[in-house]
Amino acid sequence: MDGQADLSDEDVAESMEAARELPTQLFIDHARTIITRNVSPDIPFRQSINPYRGCEHGCVYCYARPAHAYLDLSPGLDFETKLFYKPDAARLLEAELRKPGYRPQWIALGANTDPWQPVERRLGITRGILEVLARFRHPVGIVTKGAVLIERDIDLLADMARDDLVMVAISVTTLDPALKRTLEPRASAPATRLRVMRKLADAGVPVMVMFSPVIPFVNDAELERVLEAAYDAGARHAAYVMLRLPHEVKELFRAWLDVHLPLKAAHVMSLVTQMRGGKDYDSAFGTRMRGEGAYADVIAQRFRTACKRLGLNAQPMPVLSTAHFRVPPGAGDQIELPL
Repeated sequence: MDGQADLSDEDVAESMEAARELPTQLFIDHARTIITRNVSPDIPFRQSINPYRGCEHGCVYCYARPAHAYLDLSPGLDFETKLFYKPDAARLLEAELRKPGYRPQWIALGANTDPWQPVERRLGITRGILEVLARFRHPVGIVTKGAVLIERDIDLLADMARDDLVMVAISVTTLDPALKRTLEPRASAPATRLRVMRKLADAGVPVMVMFSPVIPFVNDAELERVLEAAYDAGARHAAYVMLRLPHEVKELFRAWLDVHLPLKAAHVMSLVTQMRGGKDYDSAFGTRMRGEGAYADVIAQRFRTACKRLGLNAQPMPVLSTAHFRVPPGAGDQIELPL
């Protein structure tokens, strides 16, 4: 792998603390395919790749946690510490892209896990996937909190950006390091995410900020500050997602509130249920990402106003190109020379 990212003192301290408290167990995921397809009408991608199952970042609100229950593991601590990785991911991806019937459309990298979570430093699964996508000139959209490790791969991302093949969304939930440490204990520090936004933007990679999730009475007051900091760091597009509490996540989040914000807990959940038709969560397409009602409307208006003031989303989202897709010669292929 090419170079290592420079680590801040806070990055190193957080990594060391996480290693002491929550050792990670790794298991091989013997996947036979690597691209997942979906037809959900309220998400912008039809194809995705998840290099891992589970995520060391430990974000208490993560909507992907219930997927671990399908593995007979807990969506709580097991989701954070018992990870499954796909050692053949790059090979499987290349095989799928070489199929005669394959038609390129952009792939979302990391829909149910963070592709640049800490274990990626050791395993390099995500970098292998990016290397294949770069060789095939295949478009990819990325969402991550793993700013330290995505910095390692700026060489590939900058190369792909020259052909409109990539956009990176960095998720920033809060600018408060203390709140980050309880909400997202092993994700990159807020300042690190902003620093890497600037490095990506300076390398020519289109950058979006995701203010996600919006948690009533917890981080919602930071919306404008997060967008402003991200704009100053080079982001030119923005989006937000309301807190989602499917299945077991609602119990985990309520327990987090009871421990960390006991005096606010009732008010937080009252606003959550107001957005969800009186329930902790409503999975209906179209409203699950934004919520409904007065509180959701206020957040939407604040977001639009802040974006307009800052110049975020002033231009249409970059269109990821499939025009450069190519199938490179495989091992043993005969290369035709010009006459």
